[in-house]
Amino acid sequence: MFFATASLIATCSYCPLIASAQDTAQENTAQTVPERPKIRADRRPEEDWSVLADPRVAREPLDGLKYIPLDSADPKMYLSLGVNLRERFELDHATFFGAASGESGQWILSRLEWHADLRLGNHVQIFTQFQNAVVPGKARLAPVDQDRLDVEQAFIGLTEPLGGGTLRLRLGRQVLAIEFQRFASVREGPNLHQSYDAALADYERGGWHVIGAYEQPVQTQDVHPFDDYSNHHLTLSGVKVQRRLSESTQLSVYYANYRHDAATFTSVTGNERRNIVDIRTSGAVKGLDWDVEGMNQSGSIGAQTIQAKAFGSSVGYTLADVRWKPRMGLAVDVATGDHDPSDNRLETFNPLFPNGYYLADYTGFPNLIHVKPALTVHPAPAVSVTAAVAGQWRETTADAVYVFPSFPLPGTAGVPGRYTGTYGEFRGDWTITPHYALAFDAVHYAIGTAIRQAGGRDANYLGVQVSYGW
Repeated sequence: MFFATASLIATCSYCPLIASAQDTAQENTAQTVPERPKIRADRRPEEDWSVLADPRVAREPLDGLKYIPLDSADPKMYLSLGVNLRERFELDHATFFGAASGESGQWILSRLEWHADLRLGNHVQIFTQFQNAVVPGKARLAPVDQDRLDVEQAFIGLTEPLGGGTLRLRLGRQVLAIEFQRFASVREGPNLHQSYDAALADYERGGWHVIGAYEQPVQTQDVHPFDDYSNHHLTLSGVKVQRRLSESTQLSVYYANYRHDAATFTSVTGNERRNIVDIRTSGAVKGLDWDVEGMNQSGSIGAQTIQAKAFGSSVGYTLADVRWKPRMGLAVDVATGDHDPSDNRLETFNPLFPNGYYLADYTGFPNLIHVKPALTVHPAPAVSVTAAVAGQWRETTADAVYVFPSFPLPGTAGVPGRYTGTYGEFRGDWTITPHYALAFDAVHYAIGTAIRQAGGRDANYLGVQVSYGW
């Protein structure tokens, strides 16, 4: 295509006009000052700090460590250092609604991450990130709370042009942010991100995007430094095909195989093998935005077959011309439970690695009907405030009420009372600067009869978070 265009310019009578327009476009491009990368705690490997090779980019303190050139002739040869710090105060009046073992009270989730990102030109990346996470004030620690010193990410990446597109390969420990994160999240709410020891292949061409991966979720130990591990007894592998339908809409389909040895459910224990098919569409058109996803799970556990399903949706409309740009949203989610624990079939949905924020961190996705209207406003460009009220029911009373992420609440399976409860949530986020952010989240959960009969009580939660990224 380049040679055909060059030949046309050399022979046609109006080429000076074309050349002049091209020169002007090139001059405008040359005058464009590159932007500094946006800092996101869950996507630090995607930052490209080679923009600091351009002297026109505004400088900040310690930029000499954000961009350490290794070859004066190639700005893409560099080393970049970075830090994430998150301090989150939490007050939880009734963890697990007070009906199961859990720590109620107040504490601080303190997480420090630091990384080194080595780029060897446009093709090779070596990324290493360490973490220190502690919870002052919490006596009974969950596995996602504390890891005093370990490797959060350590991978080598390769990027190559191929067939008119771009191929990216990654091998090693990594945090994978997957789209809306209903069923496979980076676990931002708890103190520890979810890391995976994974092999990842990513190919993008035009509006097509294909990703294949084999992942072993990292398990936290925190007995000694650097003792986190993964093994073949818990794996997730699959391939996703995504098509961009327009600048703002897309459709994706993926198949995955989930394997968990010695898995335990309320009615069965055994080696869990799930075949997963997921279809998702998302987009935004003229103020309307949507994210709709459906997942089917089949397979076996022990001697039983698995037949489970889930549906998740978030739809909203933004009044862009109204002050504070209010967005009226509605989320509707449904996931199956086990209708008959005595038959030879397990219908309890497995939420895989879910996002706690999505359900206010109290209930889990299995055996769920969830309806959540919400209103979000923006009092300032960097501030968002959301108020929501949600109702929850069990898909079947034969199965339990599940608390986050997917633990059955003792004494609820088979108990009458489909209604699980209603919660109100008030959340605010303020990006103070590109480096500092503040957030708060308040939840009141009024429980239903089944949880109360199991010994539970209404729950109150407050979280206040300050984060820093460099």
